[in-house]
Amino acid sequence: MPLAKIDTFDNSDKQLADIAKALSHPARINILRILNERNSCITGEIVDLIPLSQSTVSQHLKELKRVNLIKGEIEGPRTCYCLNEDVVEKTKSVFTKLFSTFKCC
Repeated sequence: MPLAKIDTFDNSDKQLADIAKALSHPARINILRILNERNSCITGEIVDLIPLSQSTVSQHLKELKRVNLIKGEIEGPRTCYCLNEDVVEKTKSVFTKLFSTFKCC
């Protein structure tokens, strides 16, 4: 049976693609792992754990925050970051559902 042509992309597909794009850098994956292990983390601590400058880490945090995978709270001169558990869980679910529909496996 031929596939039907679509005229526009679904907003949820656009959002998932945006999250996938944000996940496309190994430093961001590493930051997510750090936040998952620590449950929260100060920016300076992340800089101490990965081989990147403060400004580079800040840019990666900004991208993860833009797609709502993490949350950040300002605490005085620092920002404390943690996983946005609702968005992470929804993303896991959507990726699992997407790949479970593939016939190759």
